[in-house]
Amino acid sequence: MRTALLLLTLAGLCLCAPAQAQDRPHVFRNATLHPISAEPIEQGVLVVEGGTIQALGPAGSVDVPANAVEHDMAGKEIMPGLVDTHSHIGAASGGDGSAALHPDVRTIDGINVRHPSINRARAGGITTVQVLSGSGHLMSGQTTYLKLREGGTISALAACEDRPVEACGGMKMANGTNPQRASGSFPGTRARAAAMAREQFVAAQKYQRKKEQADDPSEAPDRDLRMEGLIDVLEGRRTVHFHTHRHDDILTAIRLSEEFGFDLVLHHVSEGWKVADEIAEAEVPASIIVLDSPGGKYEADELVYRTGRVFEDAGVDVAYHTDDPITDSRLFLRSPAFGVRAGMSRAAALESVTLAGARMLGLEDEAGSLETGKDADFIVLSGDPLSVYTKIEQTWVEGTPVFDRSDPDDRKFATGGYRVYDGAAQHVHE
Repeated sequence: MRTALLLLTLAGLCLCAPAQAQDRPHVFRNATLHPISAEPIEQGVLVVEGGTIQALGPAGSVDVPANAVEHDMAGKEIMPGLVDTHSHIGAASGGDGSAALHPDVRTIDGINVRHPSINRARAGGITTVQVLSGSGHLMSGQTTYLKLREGGTISALAACEDRPVEACGGMKMANGTNPQRASGSFPGTRARAAAMAREQFVAAQKYQRKKEQADDPSEAPDRDLRMEGLIDVLEGRRTVHFHTHRHDDILTAIRLSEEFGFDLVLHHVSEGWKVADEIAEAEVPASIIVLDSPGGKYEADELVYRTGRVFEDAGVDVAYHTDDPITDSRLFLRSPAFGVRAGMSRAAALESVTLAGARMLGLEDEAGSLETGKDADFIVLSGDPLSVYTKIEQTWVEGTPVFDRSDPDDRKFATGGYRVYDGAAQHVHE
């Protein structure tokens, strides 16, 4: 990207280096804007400065600072940066085989923010992401919410403005076949899996009461990192992001959340269309995935494209996710397009990869829509966001470009090639 930035600067064009992007306002003219929280704006104007959106609206209705860097976006479309609620980029790791539940494990200690998969996500227009550990445990650990701005440390990419990075995330849980094992400390049945999760929450409630009843620090229980992770869940500081596929597993996850009063987001929900009314009645949001090729696990056999439409009709707050590498981050916009093909409305489909995902991460005040005062996270598209022919041309995070398809150094992360990703040849045909 650095080469292209230098050439554009010398040519007097608009795409400036990150420091300049923060120092001067930028105005993007003549694009179709998709605010998500409002109707699309033809021939729109977007003004960003200091990392936030200062103004947007139709041409002639927006005051533009005199010293703004001009971007003519005629023929382009601009929408908020994509929010991926479930990803494994950064080679994230979590709990190991020593136990089935690891509420003390933090993914911040196992994410490589310099991993090339981070650039792959930027090339796919993803600006906000939840990185989780795997689903081979009933509870594999604390997740991490990231903003994919430039940076070489986990702290530099933390998404939460009001919390330290170690508190910026949720808790990963799973049920179904993934966490089942034939022996050891793992459950052998679905019923045993639910019982083990309950046992841990009951223990956490007991620990919580002891802390509350202690009159002075000497009477408080010794610090227990496992219990403290669960107390964060019980007291609403961490949302549980629950891997679940089968209709009965989905209802088990809802029962657990109601029994212990924790905030819940359902993930995958392959058979969610069978229990959409129950999910809606529980007022639980659902982050779903679509696949464009056969294969996978038996319990996901009835994963269907129409789930997005069924959830929309039932009143479920629905988002899509990649589960990268299950779905390549570069192809994230195909997910809402599949939803529309199966009857989902365009408005709900575009919201499903932006504002709906931001709500599920508790980041809707900063991300997910183009609104005055929000972070200047947006993507520039060559055409309709849901067209298979459309390319993501630029990705901006907080007013700074982090991906530019015209730059050869960035373009390789969009198209792949020899040793671009972990030494493996990957290529997306144009």
